[in-house]
Amino acid sequence: MKKVILDVDTGIDDALGILLAAKSGQLDIQAITTVCGNVSLKQATLNTCKILDLLDRTDIPVYRGAEAPLIRKGLHEHRVHGEDGIGGALSKVIPAISESEGFAPDIIIDTVMTHPGEVTLICTGPLTNLALALLKCPELTDRVDQVVFMGGVIHGCGNITPVAEYNMYADPEAARIVFHAGFKRLVQVGLDVTRKALLTADHIARLTHPAIRTYVAESTAVYTKRYEERNGVKACALHDPLAVGVVLNSRLVETSLLYVDVETSSRLCDGQTVGDVQNRLNHSPNMDVCEQVDSEAFLELFIQVLNKE
Repeated sequence: MKKVILDVDTGIDDALGILLAAKSGQLDIQAITTVCGNVSLKQATLNTCKILDLLDRTDIPVYRGAEAPLIRKGLHEHRVHGEDGIGGALSKVIPAISESEGFAPDIIIDTVMTHPGEVTLICTGPLTNLALALLKCPELTDRVDQVVFMGGVIHGCGNITPVAEYNMYADPEAARIVFHAGFKRLVQVGLDVTRKALLTADHIARLTHPAIRTYVAESTAVYTKRYEERNGVKACALHDPLAVGVVLNSRLVETSLLYVDVETSSRLCDGQTVGDVQNRLNHSPNMDVCEQVDSEAFLELFIQVLNKE
């Protein structure tokens, strides 16, 4: 199985990504690290423990990371994810699982250096933890197998500002460190593809595990309502699960090798990911950008995995 670390700010779609990763049977989850993002670090950590409790996966350790972006104030997305980050689902659950001792960036470093060339990082929140790890251990870039991150948009509009996707906007300075670190393989799973991976009520009805079906339905209700208000489609975009899906099956997406940077000092455009599609800057490409997705195949994978016993 492929060794992975999930780096999350567990809101609704991060939680679904954890479900997909943990039930896939294809991933050896070395750790789940949490970061300030959709919700506070404390809430993201609690939500992660609740999801692992739901899955009875006491074997997966959870570590807290950065409590705030590198230099900015934290920006939470309660309008989309609810006050608790997972739409009020599992609100009465006190998880039997608790976080482990350790600081997420250090855990990332230690795990990667212990298993050089074997670990994939799946980052579905702001990239603060990974940036901190790189600042402490620049050689991480040569030891990681690949980094797959959910964030940004190249050809469309943003989802937090007119041009910026939330994870990039929340900590663009961290994103810029990651983009320029020199990873052998850095894969962007952005809004260009995640907006096409839409979970509907019909999909949820096909889930056969009662507890998981109930959780998915309850947790996505608020998100689906907001998405319909904004986009006119009654669905939940599976942003973060698609990043996990790409690790499970890279053939789900078509990618382009591009140079991509992120804006950090603009009155209107902070957090915007700029892809040099015409090579105007004459910089070497730094990441594989997902541009097309077989959304039907991904949704079928998502349902089949969650239906596993």
